Amino acid sequence: MARSHGGIAVAAEIERKYEVASAGRLRLDRMPGVASVTPLPEEHLRAVYFDTRDLRLISAGVTLRRREGGADAGWHLKLPAGPDTREEIRLPLGDPGEGIPDALAALVRARTRGDPLLPVAEIRTVRRQYQLGGGDGRSLAVAAADEVSASLPDGSGARSWQELELELTGGDRRLLSKADTWLRAAGARPAAAQVKLARVLGDRIPAPGQPAAGRAGRRMPAGEVVRAYLSAQAQAITDLDPLVRLNRPGAVHRMRVATRRTRAALRVFGKVVDRRAARPLAGELAWLAGVLGRVRDGEVVRARLAADLDATPAELVIGPVGTRIDRHFASELPRGRSGLVRELNGARYLALLAALDELAARPPVTPEGGRPAVKALRKPVRRAARKLRRALRDVRALPGSASQADRDAAIHAARKAAKRARYGAEAAMPALGARAGRQAARARKLQARLGDHHDSAMARDLLRTLAGRAHAAGEDTFSYGIMYRGEVTRSREIERRLARGR
Repeated sequence: MARSHGGIAVAAEIERKYEVASAGRLRLDRMPGVASVTPLPEEHLRAVYFDTRDLRLISAGVTLRRREGGADAGWHLKLPAGPDTREEIRLPLGDPGEGIPDALAALVRARTRGDPLLPVAEIRTVRRQYQLGGGDGRSLAVAAADEVSASLPDGSGARSWQELELELTGGDRRLLSKADTWLRAAGARPAAAQVKLARVLGDRIPAPGQPAAGRAGRRMPAGEVVRAYLSAQAQAITDLDPLVRLNRPGAVHRMRVATRRTRAALRVFGKVVDRRAARPLAGELAWLAGVLGRVRDGEVVRARLAADLDATPAELVIGPVGTRIDRHFASELPRGRSGLVRELNGARYLALLAALDELAARPPVTPEGGRPAVKALRKPVRRAARKLRRALRDVRALPGSASQADRDAAIHAARKAAKRARYGAEAAMPALGARAGRQAARARKLQARLGDHHDSAMARDLLRTLAGRAHAAGEDTFSYGIMYRGEVTRSREIERRLARGR
């Protein structure tokens, strides 16, 4: 499915590639689920691929190319998006001398870190395509029989091969599974590399980094288990960068969660990974979380106020309440997103990414980090759980006369403690197993309830602001009061449940 973002065409690409001796000999009309095979025009394609000198893009499964010929000639950036799936971002071909479009260079900046993108291979393809139709006449997929020749920029490494590419157009993944069985029986084999460039570059592509801690986590040093968790979060931030820039649903939230997980691990395991050495990075992560939060909090409050307004009886909605809410977010959210992208393009963010890479590769592990993980991580995880219990006791100890501001502050402190208890337990699960998993699950549920209270506090603040603007404009503010009262009621119910230990 294709869509557009700021003039950039984006399409989901679900496909599999196979090595074949001769694609022309395959009777595609006999493929399960295929009722018709329609030849499409033959295409002659020439693509130049770009990457950093040390091939950071293809190492992450990302490709950037300028392709001439065919129906979709242009600049193509492909990002991994799950099994058999890549997201293709397209821009027009332009003039060869114009260089890589800025919009695409920005989408890979978290990987290039400002290093130049250079030609790394040229691939020429003679493509014979066939549209595979279903019994209802719909196009299910396109099969492309490719004769490929490739070389490196200096003319070396020349090679050629044939492959069959099967890309879904209207069918579902069941078609891919059935086709896979049929093609294997017909002599085809899954391609050694699902990306042509990976086949060209071969062993030039750097090997992946160190594996994360798995079932052997109990026997591993504590520092290695924490390092694996920190590495996973650093990788998540880098992977999410282009999705945040493209404004994908949930991307900002997921990147902020990765920053929070990193900060929580550094704090909870401050005796495993030296807290003082990591303090500057923790501060920079707090900065990034704040930048992301200005967008994410706006998204959350917008959805919450929309739900509040929908729940308000029509006869109690007086004045242009919905219009005023929409107008507020129509300016605030784009402003927040612009500010976020501006920071992602800045030197401070690149320095943070470099520091995260250094942390993941060479964390400042203390002598405690050399002890077996099952022994060294148990105590800090329990300590985080105790701090959460103390924070909840502080909430329950608030007098009935406490102001709403004091209640909000105490519950917000408990929410932060719940995050540390959860993320610390998650990080230690490879070593501590089910016990840490149970702590993480309990903290996650509590965090959701406390987060609901925090979201209500943000909604209440904005409702007061909007009511003030409405009053200044001579509008009735009754409906804002109804919505505000509803948020107060929800907050008090959460507070009562917390007081009862639920």
